[in-house]
Amino acid sequence: MNWMFLPLRRYFEISGRSQRREFWLFFIGLWVVNGAIMALFGSPVSYGNGANFYWFTQTSLTGQFLIGLIALFTMIPSYTLSIRRLHDIDRSGWWLLVWLVPFVGWFVLLIFFCLDGTYGRNRYGNDPRGRGMAEVFR
Repeated sequence: MNWMFLPLRRYFEISGRSQRREFWLFFIGLWVVNGAIMALFGSPVSYGNGANFYWFTQTSLTGQFLIGLIALFTMIPSYTLSIRRLHDIDRSGWWLLVWLVPFVGWFVLLIFFCLDGTYGRNRYGNDPRGRGMAEVFR
């Protein structure tokens, strides 16, 4: 549970590194909260005429307001966490701009966010998992 709230405590912190657990638990937590709001304040709507059938959830104004408020509150920590995650794999935070390239950019970022961080210290700081060179080799 601590991992989901760590990005909120590091709200404006761009320097340093964040591991995969912190990144994915934060975003999965956001998706769960948004899904719960959709379930509580949404109503299913379906349209169909033979071969074409559409089903979606129409969220009430209260639900839309809550989702928008959460998105506004978590926008900065989402970007700073993404930058720190890129730092963990020894990439610059400017790589986050690759999402502007449709489909390919999103896929590249997904792969980057799934990669394991570099072992030991890199140019952005110490390994958040505490891995590094064994004491024997120092």
